[in-house]
Amino acid sequence: MEMIDQIRDRGVADPRVLEAMRQVPRVRFVPPDQAGDAANDGPLPIGFGQTISQPYVVAYMTELLDVSPSHTVLEIGTGSGYQAAILGRLAREVYSVEIVPALAARAAAVLRELGYANVHVRGGDGFGGWPEHAPFDRIMLTAAPEAIPPPLLDQLGAGGRLVAPVGPQGAVQWLTVLDKADESAGARRTIPVRFVPFTRR
Repeated sequence: MEMIDQIRDRGVADPRVLEAMRQVPRVRFVPPDQAGDAANDGPLPIGFGQTISQPYVVAYMTELLDVSPSHTVLEIGTGSGYQAAILGRLAREVYSVEIVPALAARAAAVLRELGYANVHVRGGDGFGGWPEHAPFDRIMLTAAPEAIPPPLLDQLGAGGRLVAPVGPQGAVQWLTVLDKADESAGARRTIPVRFVPFTRR
C-alpha cells in the first residue's frame, strides 16, 4: 500500500496536507543506508540520537497545525528537515531551529537543493524560539518538552496555534494543541506519542 494511502486510511483527510506529503521526497531526508525504508510508515534513525518521524505522525501533526498559505511558522527541532519541507509546501515562511549543528547544516543543504527558498534553518537552542521573526501564526515542536517553553508562548501571535508532544522522556507524551485567543491559551491533548527529548545547550 502507498504511504499516502496508509496516512489517509488512518484518518488524515486535509487534501493540502496529503498533497504536500505526496510532493516531498522523504528519501532525500534519510541517510543513504536507510533509503530502502524511506517509503515505509515508520520512524528512522538519522544520526546523533535523533529520528525522522513516522510519516503518519508528520501528517497528523501538520493537519492539527492547520497551516494557511499566508502563515509564518516556527518549527523547533529541524532534525532531517522533512517536517520543515512539508510545512514549506503549506506556509508563506518557515523558520526552523535545530540544536545539533551537523543536522542543521545537513537539513539546510537538502532543503536548498530541493528549492525550498521559504524555509530558513538556524542552528541553536530552540528554547528561545526565533524572536527576530515573531510573532508566528503557527509553532510546531518536534521534540518533547515536559512543559511548553514560555518564550515560545510569547512568540505565538494572537489567534495562533502551537502543536507539540509534551511529557517526560521515557514515559507517555501527549500530542498537545494549544490555541492562543487574545491573551489566553487553551490546550488539549490528542494522541499518545513518543518523541526524542527537548534538549538545551
